[in-house]
Amino acid sequence: MLEPGQVVLAQVQFADSFQTKKRPAVVLFEEFTNVIVAGITSNTEMKGISLTKKEGAIKDSVIKTNYIFTITEKAIEKKLFKLSHEKQNELYENLDKKLEKLKTPKR
Repeated sequence: MLEPGQVVLAQVQFADSFQTKKRPAVVLFEEFTNVIVAGITSNTEMKGISLTKKEGAIKDSVIKTNYIFTITEKAIEKKLFKLSHEKQNELYENLDKKLEKLKTPKR
């Protein structure tokens, strides 16, 4: 079973094609056999949550909070490490702010 905050290596489908490639991703939650993850990139120029080598990443990276997708458990090759509680909270607060903007005002 996967836990929120676990960083995994998974087969990820590119947004603009049907091709897949092994990429790191952080587990947001799991429901049945669906795993909702946020992609991670080593392109530190991208917007998102920074993730350093000191925190467990192979190289300094960014958790892309604008790249959320669903994969199956079978797409996960292995577990790499788990985010600290502080980093998990930073991630969830960032996502919460994005979702808060989508709420429609009460009438």
